[in-house]
Formats: sequence, structure tokens, C-alpha cells
Amino acid sequence: MKFVDTHVHWYVEDFRADLPGAIARAQEAGVGRFVLPAVSRATHAPLMRVARDFEGLCFPCVGLHPTEVKDDWRSELAFVEAQLATAPHTFVAIGETGIDAYWSRDFIAAQQVVFEQQLRWSARYDLPVIVHARDAFDIIFNVLEKVHPLPLRGVFHAYSGTAEQFRQLRRYGNFLMGVGGVVTFKKAALAQTVEQTDLCDMVLETDAPWLAPAPFRGKRNESGYIPLIAEKVAALKRCPVEEIAAVTTANAESLFNLT
Repeated sequence: MKFVDTHVHWYVEDFRADLPGAIARAQEAGVGRFVLPAVSRATHAPLMRVARDFEGLCFPCVGLHPTEVKDDWRSELAFVEAQLATAPHTFVAIGETGIDAYWSRDFIAAQQVVFEQQLRWSARYDLPVIVHARDAFDIIFNVLEKVHPLPLRGVFHAYSGTAEQFRQLRRYGNFLMGVGGVVTFKKAALAQTVEQTDLCDMVLETDAPWLAPAPFRGKRNESGYIPLIAEKVAALKRCPVEEIAAVTTANAESLFNLT
């Protein structure tokens, strides 16, 4: 079996001491390619360094995370624009972007402007978009309505909505559901959502170093735990884990144009 981790932050401090080992463990577990979502200008250089050091394994994105939308959001957004204008084919996606109303609503209006702009760039540069949505589906739908009918595609990372909300999202673009470690948690609402959603609409992710699946919940997450997520999804969908691996990997390869 082979897997793709469609959302891993290999470039953060948590992996500084043992990144080669963590990647080797992931490969031993069958996880052979990794999509690196962007956060802000401050993390761009280390992200690109990891992508260069592990070329062919790690694929970089560019974007501005909603929790990084602060007083300097205009200059941060200009940085993203400059990267796209200079070398759009360097990146496999734009993001992660989106709306986060959980941590703070201080810049919620600016978050909407930033999200809308990155959606427009997604369409302009024919790149998928990685969307972060936390306590904000009403706002997400409002922004999507503003840009409709742009030809959008992407993934709703760490999906936390209902199956019905996902069906509504699909009306605005060719969006997939990012399924991570949360699906393994006891009483996780995501489990029911996965049961009610077609496997062809899913990709697997870790969001490492965060959101480790059971039995590692609360510890540092790694891409090597993707098979644990796949096993849970297989149980929910009542199919072999090999089918989960094949379908979600094909979905990831198609969405991010991985070669």
C-alpha cells in the first residue's frame, strides 16, 4: 500500500532534531509523498528548504493562514502574490487559507478579504486551494458565494463540518474532504461524516505535528501514523484498508498533480 500525507508541517521546530528519521519512518509505513501547506512569510524559507532537501517527496504550497492575518496582512498577502507571480509552478497548491473564528475574531473581516483573494488566485493560476475552516462555515459559504462561479478545486483540511455542509461546499467547486487523526477519537463527529461521504471525495492527512490519532493523541503527530487513520476509515466504510489507500492516494495525486 502507498499513501500521501496531504497536510504535514515538516518544517516547524518540532521536527528540527529528527526530520530525516520522521520521514524515514513515514516511508516505512508506506507514506511516500507529503504536501507542505504554508502558514506565513516567516515559515516560507524553512518550508522551501525542506522541499529542496527532500525533492520528489515533499511538495511546497504558498499562502497565508487565517490565524496569521494580523495588522500586517496586506504585506503578507503581497508576499504570496509575489511568489505566485514569480514561480507559480513551484507550488502544488495555494494555502492554507480560509477562516478561523475559534482563536480570535479580531481580524475576521480581513480574513475574509485574504481568503477571497487566495481563492481568486487559485482560479487564476489553476492551483488547488487548501482551506482551513474552524467555527466559520457560515462565513466560508458567504465568501464562496462572492467568487462563484470561479473554477475552484481543493481540499477542506481537518474537515469539521457535517456531510450536508460538505455537499453544499461541492456546489462551489471540486472540493475534497481532508480526513485526519480526529476521525480516530472517541465520539468524534467526523466519524459519522465519513460514513455518510463517498470515499472518492476524501484524502488523508495528519496536520503533523498536531492532531495525532489514537493511541498517540496528545503526543507529536507524524506522517507515519497515516495507516492508523486509513484503518479507521476502512472500518467506517466497511471496506479493505487497501481500497482506502488506493482511492485516497489517487485522489491526492490528481488534486495536487503529484508525479
